[in-house]
Amino acid sequence: MPDSQTCDVLVIGSGAAGLAAAVTAAWHGQRVILAEKEPVFGGATAWSGGWMWVPGNPLARRAGIHEDPQQPRTFLKHAVGERYDSERVEAFLDHCGPMVAFFEQHTRLQFADGNGIPDIHGHLPGAGTQGHQVIAAPYDGCELGPLIRRLRTTMAETSFLGMPIMAGADLTAFLTMTRSPRSAVHVARRFGRHLYDLARHGRAMQLVNGTALVARLAKSAEELGVQLWESSPAQRLLMENGKVGGAVLGRPDGEVQVRAGAVILAAGGFPNDIARRKALFPRTPTGHEHLALPPLACNGEGINLGESAGGVLETDLASPVAWAPVSRLPMGHGRTGHFPHIIDRAKPGVIGVLANGKRFCNEADGYYDYVSAMVEAVPEGQPVESWLVCDHRCQRRFGLGFARPFPVPLGPVLRSGYLKRGRTLEALAQACGIDPTGLADTITAYNRHARHGEDPAFGRGSTLYNRKMGAPQALHDGPNPCVAPIEQGPFYAVKVEPGCFGTFAGLRTNGHAQVLNASGEPIVGLYAAGTDMASVMGGHYPSGGINLGPAMTFGYVAGRHAAGVSAAPLPTDQRPGVGG
Repeated sequence: MPDSQTCDVLVIGSGAAGLAAAVTAAWHGQRVILAEKEPVFGGATAWSGGWMWVPGNPLARRAGIHEDPQQPRTFLKHAVGERYDSERVEAFLDHCGPMVAFFEQHTRLQFADGNGIPDIHGHLPGAGTQGHQVIAAPYDGCELGPLIRRLRTTMAETSFLGMPIMAGADLTAFLTMTRSPRSAVHVARRFGRHLYDLARHGRAMQLVNGTALVARLAKSAEELGVQLWESSPAQRLLMENGKVGGAVLGRPDGEVQVRAGAVILAAGGFPNDIARRKALFPRTPTGHEHLALPPLACNGEGINLGESAGGVLETDLASPVAWAPVSRLPMGHGRTGHFPHIIDRAKPGVIGVLANGKRFCNEADGYYDYVSAMVEAVPEGQPVESWLVCDHRCQRRFGLGFARPFPVPLGPVLRSGYLKRGRTLEALAQACGIDPTGLADTITAYNRHARHGEDPAFGRGSTLYNRKMGAPQALHDGPNPCVAPIEQGPFYAVKVEPGCFGTFAGLRTNGHAQVLNASGEPIVGLYAAGTDMASVMGGHYPSGGINLGPAMTFGYVAGRHAAGVSAAPLPTDQRPGVGG
């Protein structure tokens, strides 16, 4: 028989959802064990940008942004359409603001606002122009003590020599460091501190984005007495009379039977489950035609556990996957990384083309929208891929994928084959396998209008979101921050393929994050949050942060419900010290 332990709440998975659930339950007096199968904590969250979509949050209210509570409801009704799940959407919108207030007031998790970030689908009724986004405030890893060595480091592909860069003023400083003395000083300080941290600690200690979110939550969990168990995969659930009463975990020194009043599944969905990808993802006949960004350990084990207890995988969604455009990055020693194209597509002088050389969408729209359009545009039987194309001036100013802007040299990415270059458009087309006539015709037509800052074909720069993702004013003096001609050779291209931030298909749940069985009844003692839970957005991606916002919120909801807290939290404008 395995060794035995008891607790009130067992959390499986250590990303945002799992840590939020553990911290919430522990703060409400529960004895909590958090089990992570990998040797480090953080899951896919640690490799993410860290943004959370949380309408009605207290940071927006403090900034004087007072939105009608019906506005985000209107937005989601139009964004989600027939897949609008009123119970779960209401639960999310009622709890997301109080969730932020709870963590702000009672834990190490502090936030920075994204008040200037508009919703991606700004054309829909109820779309927000501001006040919907928050991100974890930067955190000094030295405050973590020994815990820092148990946390996942930043994704290598999206860092600079291991140093994470935060979107906003930090990123702008790096882009303008050769043009602004203030930016140059900022970059020098950041990089100098990073080199010191590498020498002393062997890793980045200026934590931002997803690593800051994980670090702040993990420190809060540690201080609240949560038992943090790494290298502890959940092998099976303990069932009795149809109720979940814990799980058997694999530990380095043998199996442990953990008896618990509640189990919360938050193991990261199934982005790396090849069999499920083959069955559910479009245009993925073998399951390998996909570049998933989450760690390999996010392979559906939480969902498998839920199904073993009678849970149901919800697949009736607009998409089973949270698409992202991704390029393959040779990293040496036979390793290949995955680079997500989040902001480069919107920069002036970048367009996306198919193998026929033709554009197929507004490249400055959301990352999910870009891949959806690519999947639809590529004819059946052809590999789903596109190329982001720009000229020398654009690449040196803004970068293209992992090919960094000046002064970072291009030699390594050219030699590896990641970045393609041609002295002429025809030479570039031949290097990429693009139809040269189609590419030349496309760029001639694009340039005709781009010289005036216009894009009548697809409307680049026509939305607030487009313009927010475009060029900083310091780097572009044209009338449209998303449009510039492509005319100064040599020319460059990077091949982009379908990838994802995670999965939308997940376990069917109710507004308390309880897993439901085939009859729609809650399975007593079992909860799911994050991407183990089916997307509350119905498989749509209407704004940035719609993965982590619901993950944090339903982790908070699950933690409260498992702790027996049934009363709804006060609205943020009625909580002491939070109202704007």
